[in-house]
Amino acid sequence: MTDAFEKDPLVLFMPSGKRGRFPVGTPVLEAARQLGVYVESVCGGRATCGRCQVEVQEGNFAKHGITSSNDHISPVGPKEERYDRVRGLPEGRRLSCSATIQGDLVIDVPQDTVVNAQVVRKAASDRVIERNAAVQLCYVEVEQPDMHKPLGDLDRLKAVLEKDWGWKDLLIAPHLIPQIQSILRKGEWGVTAAIHRDMDSSRPFIVGLWPGLKNEAYGIACDIGSTTIAMHLVSLLSGRIVGSSGASNPQIRFGEDLMSRVSYVMMNPDGREAMTKAVREAVNGLIGKVCEEGGVDRHDILDSVFVANPIMHHLFLGIDPTELGQAPFALAVSGALQYWAYDVEIDVNRGARLYMLPCIAGHVGADAAGATLSEGPYRQDKMMLLVDVGTNAEIVLGNSQRVVAASSPTGPAFEGAEISCGQRAAPGAIERVRIDPVTLEPKYRVIGVDKWSDEEGFEEDAAKIGVTGICGSAIIEVVAEMYLSGVISEDGVVDGAMAEKSHRIIANGRTFSYLLRDGEPKITVTQNDIRAIQLAKAALYAGIKLLMEKQAVDKVDTIRFAGAFGSFIDPKYAMVLGLIPDCELAEVKAVGNAAGTGALMALLNRDHRREIEATVKKIEKIETALEPHFQQLFIDAMAMPNKVDPFPELAKVVTLPERKVITAGGDEGGGRRRRRERG
Repeated sequence: MTDAFEKDPLVLFMPSGKRGRFPVGTPVLEAARQLGVYVESVCGGRATCGRCQVEVQEGNFAKHGITSSNDHISPVGPKEERYDRVRGLPEGRRLSCSATIQGDLVIDVPQDTVVNAQVVRKAASDRVIERNAAVQLCYVEVEQPDMHKPLGDLDRLKAVLEKDWGWKDLLIAPHLIPQIQSILRKGEWGVTAAIHRDMDSSRPFIVGLWPGLKNEAYGIACDIGSTTIAMHLVSLLSGRIVGSSGASNPQIRFGEDLMSRVSYVMMNPDGREAMTKAVREAVNGLIGKVCEEGGVDRHDILDSVFVANPIMHHLFLGIDPTELGQAPFALAVSGALQYWAYDVEIDVNRGARLYMLPCIAGHVGADAAGATLSEGPYRQDKMMLLVDVGTNAEIVLGNSQRVVAASSPTGPAFEGAEISCGQRAAPGAIERVRIDPVTLEPKYRVIGVDKWSDEEGFEEDAAKIGVTGICGSAIIEVVAEMYLSGVISEDGVVDGAMAEKSHRIIANGRTFSYLLRDGEPKITVTQNDIRAIQLAKAALYAGIKLLMEKQAVDKVDTIRFAGAFGSFIDPKYAMVLGLIPDCELAEVKAVGNAAGTGALMALLNRDHRREIEATVKKIEKIETALEPHFQQLFIDAMAMPNKVDPFPELAKVVTLPERKVITAGGDEGGGRRRRRERG
């Protein structure tokens, strides 16, 4: 790399995470195109369509070594001024076809401008949940005022609610008190009251009041992930899911992984406020989407349940997460929380309540608690492993006798970041890969195209959306397939000697890469990509293995993959890679957004809230950083599937290669795979 190139500004695009250096004066749109970042432009750069809008994120992004500023982009020019004058440009937005790079930049591509935006695949659960909601609608007919009975309107309302419905000792949301008289008279003394009571021991609250008969009320269940936010809108009376939606977490522009977001808070005085505002705005936007889908007025939402990992939990609630960025990883609060939704700026009914599930420990959050409630390892006789694979993997292992939990910092590699051609799951992303073990020729499937790449008509269909990169499920499959076909060794080294056998093995400096797509763009899997996946999977497997040792078991009976990403992992390839321990493949299942399902359960049945609150107190948290054996487990887990652990169940369905050792000089050593015995 030349000194001149080193001096070129570094530009980072979010939420894709793609980055590169470009000469001063390069149009932002051109930089995006060179990096394969999707920025729509219909007018051919004439600044008339307005589709190519971007935002500059200001601040010190320590992880990337970037200080980004609006001073590092060209001033607004005549074309942008004309567009703003004629059609209006939102504050802070720039047209990337006109704006040019003048210094280091972090550029956010707003999701409302992206047609082919990320596919947020967190679907609603179809399970039947017994209803015992915290909110009940009660219609009553209130006695009219009588000069001989000087009780106030509110007092008479309370009296009839006790007489007809048995509600005693009622409190009322303060905002309703000034409205009571007008509501009663508008309903001609017939009104519907919404009563909220979470715990049987707590006093009930009147949280809503309407004239006449109202026969529907709604709640939302929301999972705030570090990458995506998923939400379900539910009828509290019928339990029917009337709308579901998801969106990218806008906080990703402050950092791809959780620790980089904590770092941003520490280095920027207004960092916490900016991230809290961003996530709350995203939640409110999703509420609008699910309400539109279900034909519901957002002010008919009376209850809400949220789950999140600890850092998202703190940032959503407006709590500084700095303490979670350093040992001993102290939570500000770990127990379940109750709020007025209004107090955290959620735009629903003024009297709506908000319940946040408890966190299990410093880096095992309310989302893991939700997944635990959903899948119930503590309700099983079998030893169940529950894994939520994300930028920070959360692991729960146990049965009815004992449950242990840990977190493992896998990083964003499985979601496409830190991978040379990686991207999030979106139309155009490769999601499935197979490699012929004889010819080393690949075939693959792309999101948005029904055919495999070797089928007739694939290129025509793919040309309509473009093949843009590799998403997480395909990254796992391509590395596993490279191992099974002998392209890489057990230790993850690309065998350069195979370049004589196939043009797919190409030199890349001192190492070799695998050419997955020889088209436009050219998509390769590099040695560095494989190392990034090895590091991520080793961190996860070592965490799992540590919990297995704590439980004194050498195998698990059943495995559940939770999370949107987990839903699209092929269990066989996850096991070949060594992402999870050996298990009968029929017992490895994806359970979708289990955290969101747990939130649904807590929304529709308050008994589930008590259940998870009691369960979390019994779960034993293991801190991997404090375990001296973790490092050895990590080293063993770098190999595929593992340096020392046998995989007899996997061997029944997959022929694992002979052990191949590739030296630095490219020489190949052979011999059968040898297992080290533990001392």
